[in-house]
Amino acid sequence: MNLPRRAFTRWLPRTLRTRLLLILGAGLLLAHGLSFALLFEERADATRSMMLRNLYEDIPVSVALLENLPADQRSEWIPRLERRTYRYLLRPAQAGTPLSTSRSRQVTGLIDDALGREYTLRPRAVSIEPERYEVELTLHDGQLLTIEVTPSLMPLARWLPWVLVAQGALLLICVGVAVRLATGPLAQLAKAAEHMDPAGNGAPLPQDGPWEVAQAASALNLLQTRVATHVAERTQILAAISHDLQTPITRLRLRAEALEATAEQEKMLSDIDQLSLLVREGLSYARSASVTLGPAVRLDMAAFLESVVADYQDAGRAVVLSTRGSASHDTHPQVLRRILQNLIDNALNYAGDVETRLRIDEAERIHIDVLDRGPGIPPEQLENVVKPFQRLEPSRCRGTGGTGLGLAIAQQLTQALGGALRLSNRDGGGLQATIELNSPSSSNVQHNGASC
Repeated sequence: MNLPRRAFTRWLPRTLRTRLLLILGAGLLLAHGLSFALLFEERADATRSMMLRNLYEDIPVSVALLENLPADQRSEWIPRLERRTYRYLLRPAQAGTPLSTSRSRQVTGLIDDALGREYTLRPRAVSIEPERYEVELTLHDGQLLTIEVTPSLMPLARWLPWVLVAQGALLLICVGVAVRLATGPLAQLAKAAEHMDPAGNGAPLPQDGPWEVAQAASALNLLQTRVATHVAERTQILAAISHDLQTPITRLRLRAEALEATAEQEKMLSDIDQLSLLVREGLSYARSASVTLGPAVRLDMAAFLESVVADYQDAGRAVVLSTRGSASHDTHPQVLRRILQNLIDNALNYAGDVETRLRIDEAERIHIDVLDRGPGIPPEQLENVVKPFQRLEPSRCRGTGGTGLGLAIAQQLTQALGGALRLSNRDGGGLQATIELNSPSSSNVQHNGASC
């Protein structure tokens, strides 16, 4: 049962708006065409009935008139007796074939009935397309009279096709407006849901539009409240655990430092440092999921990156900056600084030296790249490494990569800024981490390449 449905939906457009336009537009145009086809069929029936009635009433009068006119005056009256679908000819019928259509036989029988079967009729078909047949009879004085019949519908008015086109266009316009009214709130709802803040700090979704859309917005608002509550509870739990663990960790450190300096003491202190780091990073990850952003400020991105890189250079770390333009952007400096620090620290742990780069794409979106020449990441692991506690090796020691929360925190903070974090392997080895800031409307961009 599912195979025919899948085969059918595979050929449909992907967007709901286009599908509705296609289905409703085709359905209405088909119904419109069917109604006009029925109208034309009724018009043909009416025309046929009118022709038969006129024949039945007109032919006896015309033949009687010709019978009573002198032979030399009949030719003058013939044009006056002509009608749209039949006329009278004072000549023998043309050579033809026997009647082959039911309509021609019906018309001939009607003529015979109208004349009271007083004359011997000799009908023959002289043309098939267009249909034309002649019925020959002999008047009382021996004059041959031929009735030429050419059945046809009433001609269409010249303006009728234009009316049909206008009606079809009006139908499509109405369908387009109806589909837009139906799908517009859904698109707005999807866009608002995409930017839903897990911390619950965002504005609630507007509960207007059609009843179904309002119900969906209400459900999403309720979901956002529940998610925010859950995140807040998780943060409070982790904060409480972190606070409670600080005291025993400190006591462990003091006791370990009081021991004799041995290899075992060094290992114990290393474990304590790792435990303390894990608690701090876990709390940082929980807080990053519910970060509260204040008002955005206008930031000179090139100058901001210079200050971040300068801090590392002052500490003797191999971090350089190259810029390919200058840009100012409305953002949150502290959050962006934390993202860059996490990415740079991660690159330093694996590569030892790092390059940061500011660039602007064709759509004037701002990109900040953090590049290294480390071992890189297997392509199948690029999406997993941004998940919490995901690392490429099973150990958790500082020398092989920390707790596995740095990239996860960077990703959550980037999403909080309305941007995206993308990881990719570099040609020649190494990793490229890119922060994409998705607010070109609030950015002033200049392409004037510089480097430091």
